[in-house]
Amino acid sequence: MINNDKTGIPVDKTIDVIIPVYNAPDLTRRCIDSIVTHFGQSIRRIIIQDDASGRETREMLESLPYDCVDVYHAEKNQGFGLSVNEAVNRSDAFYVFILNSDTVVDQDFLPLLCSTFDVDPKLAAIVPAGNSYSRYDLARYGLREEGYIPNYYLRGHAILIRRDVFQEIGGFDPAFGRGYYEDIDLGRRLDLHGWHFGIHPGASIYHEKGGSFGTGRSQKQLALRNRAFYLSRYPEARQNILLFSTHGELESFPSHVRMAIENVFRKGGYVYWFTPAPSPALLCLQMYSRPLRLIEIIWTTLKNWRRADRRISAIWMMNDIPFLLRGFLVVWSRIFKLEIKKMLCVESSFSSEEQYQKHG
Repeated sequence: MINNDKTGIPVDKTIDVIIPVYNAPDLTRRCIDSIVTHFGQSIRRIIIQDDASGRETREMLESLPYDCVDVYHAEKNQGFGLSVNEAVNRSDAFYVFILNSDTVVDQDFLPLLCSTFDVDPKLAAIVPAGNSYSRYDLARYGLREEGYIPNYYLRGHAILIRRDVFQEIGGFDPAFGRGYYEDIDLGRRLDLHGWHFGIHPGASIYHEKGGSFGTGRSQKQLALRNRAFYLSRYPEARQNILLFSTHGELESFPSHVRMAIENVFRKGGYVYWFTPAPSPALLCLQMYSRPLRLIEIIWTTLKNWRRADRRISAIWMMNDIPFLLRGFLVVWSRIFKLEIKKMLCVESSFSSEEQYQKHG
């Protein structure tokens, strides 16, 4: 580990890179080469956990010319979570940077990520942005003063995390088997223990998406199985809220409304916010802005109706929306059996549909 003068990382905040590997030798070699090239001044070592790969991958790993790389071969395939857990247990670094083997870096952003931890003592993990977040306009999401976008949905392809926190909460849960949703589950547990995590828009990493794990039928079946298991553990993650207001700025919402929205995020749900003009600022990546048009309401409701975890579950209305729209939403909620709540622009609790009809 190079000293603080060169990297900006305190000498006592060492970093080990953790890469679980299962076949895909070309992608894996590309990942390792990029880490050595760009992170060489910031990291101490790279710990590779080979999850019982084939001969070609094993030979490639054994022939790596880098002194900073430690390779361990598992006797049988264990999956992503257990492989990472084993590798982290071999580390005594302050941080571990957990990487999929189908990622590539082209710059050393680790000092930038580490500086974020120094400002927020409750930050447990930070994820660099990159092509996995290309469908988001990250400039629209509110930054914490520390420089990261808060989030409650942890993606596991690239996570810089405090090793002590990772181990204290039990690492990845082996109940998720070979993979899928163990990273999201880890995020839920971090939040439940009072820790923060988020995305840093100033750092970027490329992710092949499926390159290290495949996209075949068995992977899809495993993803379906683990999604059902995750939702059985966190049933409130099925919350998908349609929120309606004429105000397009979060600052116009009273505190109880903002707290209610954040509570949906913390439990793993999503909010689709409909306003006459797109909001310039959103709370986190589980919040979407939609134009207040009938076709958008219909499309958003029906788009994922077959998936129970993506199906719209409730309608929330601020009391400033037009009378005709209120009537339409009440009818729409009855057609699709959606819970409907009116959210008053004053410090008060939600009212039920019965209260809405009484006061609205």
